[in-house]
Amino acid sequence: PIFCWEIVILIVLLLGLNRKWAAQAERNQECSDSSGRMKFSQHEIRMPAMKRGCHLVTDKILKEIGGSLVDYKLGLANIFIQHTSASLTINENADPDVRKDMETYLNLSVPEGPTAPWVHTDEGPDDMPAHVKSSLLGASLTIPISHGRLALGTWQGIWLCEHRDRASGRNIIVTLQGE
Repeated sequence: PIFCWEIVILIVLLLGLNRKWAAQAERNQECSDSSGRMKFSQHEIRMPAMKRGCHLVTDKILKEIGGSLVDYKLGLANIFIQHTSASLTINENADPDVRKDMETYLNLSVPEGPTAPWVHTDEGPDDMPAHVKSSLLGASLTIPISHGRLALGTWQGIWLCEHRDRASGRNIIVTLQGE
């Protein structure tokens, strides 16, 4: 079956409009299947540059997707970071010391500097350790949606873990699906 965003892109391409607009039209679209029950929507979120460490970003993500999220009674949210030197995880949302301790653990677990065993050093001494940390924590999260809300536990929050010393902003894609 053809989804709504495929139709939008097809029309854009047939009319000769630029591909960048077509790609943007594909994002931030809400679609349903032939039964009218299953919906999809996708949001691209540009996060500002952040210092190295673990950052609580739940509120920023909810601000960007909240208008669509409320329309889902049951579903899944996939949250994906489009980078190889930053990661996403779910953890403590109340005590900021937990984020500091996690950063300490990651730095102790993954060596950095001239004595580190890494071959890939073209982008600086923090680059390969950032790739390792990103692989350990992961680039995506799947969170249940229940009654228009992310079904996070009381003390759970979404963290963006920045593993570089001088990173630029980060792109996050959130895809919502459900009824």
